[in-house]
Amino acid sequence: MVERYELAPGYTMSRLLKGGWHLAGGHGEVDRDQAIRDMAAFVEAGITSFDCADHYTGVEELIGDFRAAYPELGKKIEIHTKFVPDYDRLATCDRTYVESIIDRSLKRLRVDCLDLVQFHWWNYTIPGYVETMGVLDDLRRAGKIRYLGLTNFNTTTMREILAAGVPVVAIQLQYSLIDGRPERGMVDLCREHKIGLLCYGALAGGFLSEAWLGKPEPQEPLANRSLTKYKLIIEDFGGWDLFQELLGVLDGIAKAHGVNIGQVATRYVLDRPGVAGAIIGATSTRHLASNLRVDSLKLTEADRAALAAVLAKRQGPPGDCYDIERDKNGRHGRIMRYNLNEGRH
Repeated sequence: MVERYELAPGYTMSRLLKGGWHLAGGHGEVDRDQAIRDMAAFVEAGITSFDCADHYTGVEELIGDFRAAYPELGKKIEIHTKFVPDYDRLATCDRTYVESIIDRSLKRLRVDCLDLVQFHWWNYTIPGYVETMGVLDDLRRAGKIRYLGLTNFNTTTMREILAAGVPVVAIQLQYSLIDGRPERGMVDLCREHKIGLLCYGALAGGFLSEAWLGKPEPQEPLANRSLTKYKLIIEDFGGWDLFQELLGVLDGIAKAHGVNIGQVATRYVLDRPGVAGAIIGATSTRHLASNLRVDSLKLTEADRAALAAVLAKRQGPPGDCYDIERDKNGRHGRIMRYNLNEGRH
């Protein structure tokens, strides 16, 4: 059985979530029929929560097609999508636009009500994110959305949303052994308001694995978008040598427990205070059996102390959640795609 978490009264989710970003392009060809069969395998294994987004090209439709192809399994899933208005539409993000995107997600997913909508706003200097969250709350009261969340907000702006009285049950953010930014205020705020953390990046796009242990530092171009993104995080963390030290400690812990590095890294995130779940970026079922072993893994105090000794040497990433990614002219911001919701790159 996969662990479950009560995100809101009466609403539970699997603590391992099947991510959808890797099916949206940039990670190789996607066989739609196989992707749908893979979804069935995840649900049958107990991973019933799916993460997607309105701007993950084709992924909401894939999940909708899965629900049509496997109606009984489709009844068992929790679908967490996002509302991410294009950067170029922030200044004109009015009620009509918001509702049109929500209606489009309902149609794509083939549902009458969206389980969870996670809201993102690219640029805080452009006003409107509090008002837009209010529109989403109106749609919640109208029955189109069951629960509301945020994604990649920082602590200051999340406080603004909460001060406006909008009920938030979750925030999706990057949180891993090499990225502890949520610990600079976000974790405490979420615990205060009983908001669950839905974490991505636990495996750093695959870098946190035996495949990179003892290997020389990779150079551009890297194989996919995930590696490009997380290589920058590794550089901020403290560089390749410190990352190799971390991998060495993880490898020792993994061997002592009869598991692999990725399982230890995922368990570490799941055990952090306030964490509701970890999103697994999977393009296939290749690592499904391995992922399922995370539930039975119990890290010891000695394991945690060994990891803490390495993490004490980390240098970054700097700032609050997603602040460095929000800088369009910075190393992280330059690789982002800001206008995918309406098909404009």
